[in-house]
Amino acid sequence: MKSNDYLNIHPEIIEALSDGKPVVALESTIIAHGMPYPLNIQTAMEVEEIVRKNGAIPVTIAILEGKLCVGLNPSQLEMLGNTENVWKVSLRDMPYVVSRKLPGATTVASTMRIAAMAGIRIFVTGGIGGVHRGAETSMDISADLFEMAQTNVAVISAGVKSILDIGLTLEYLETEGVPVITYGEDDFPAFYSRKSGFKSPLRLDDPADIADLLRSKWELGLNGSVLVANPVPEAMEVPLPKMETFIKEALLEAERMKITGKKITPFLLKTIAEKTGGESLSANIALVKNNAALGAQIACNY
Repeated sequence: MKSNDYLNIHPEIIEALSDGKPVVALESTIIAHGMPYPLNIQTAMEVEEIVRKNGAIPVTIAILEGKLCVGLNPSQLEMLGNTENVWKVSLRDMPYVVSRKLPGATTVASTMRIAAMAGIRIFVTGGIGGVHRGAETSMDISADLFEMAQTNVAVISAGVKSILDIGLTLEYLETEGVPVITYGEDDFPAFYSRKSGFKSPLRLDDPADIADLLRSKWELGLNGSVLVANPVPEAMEVPLPKMETFIKEALLEAERMKITGKKITPFLLKTIAEKTGGESLSANIALVKNNAALGAQIACNY
């Protein structure tokens, strides 16, 4: 079998791609592992609707019954959000989950790969993975970064998850030749917060200009992603100094409980949400919706 034989593309998406309509890929880990039920399902459906209102067609991606599903129906969304033991699928897990026909929610890296297989160039998420704090001893670097270095899919996010080492992540992306653009701001955002303390390598203020950059990059034969960092709406941000206190507490708890690997990010996000009294969860929902609107606008211009 060829890789495309594993693709199960929703009929609406097949038609949209063949007609050259703007399409936006969405990951499913945020549904299965990023938010509590039923808020996760509600948010996923609202994000899809925001993409449509901004002129593009949403494509949530997951792995179900041995197929790479490009576009999900409401019952599939419900199953992902309300079922225990859904796999969090990064690249290394894909062949296992597919061959065992297990339900899998895709991370940034695996969503990018499946989107590229389907011919989709624009992908919206919350925040990307990156170099973890303490990576100089743990060697914990997200597969998201390796995928971004080679796959021609733009990633629209609220920057790098603030639980990570943002400075080292930006250095890694520079080494791999991945352009990093912040939309409308000089400062690079930190997921829940509008400013990370790092200056953005590049700034563009118009979705059409971002689309032009994507076109230029790939027409030049420069493979790999572009990271478009979109700061969380100001009214919903949690300032970085406040977040840092909660992040450090959550990291200490993870270390004490010996939580590592793919379990670390969901644990930290859940712990931080509890410590902030839900404030971080509200910011997470706001930034994903904000990214969906910008991603759709870029897709329409691309």
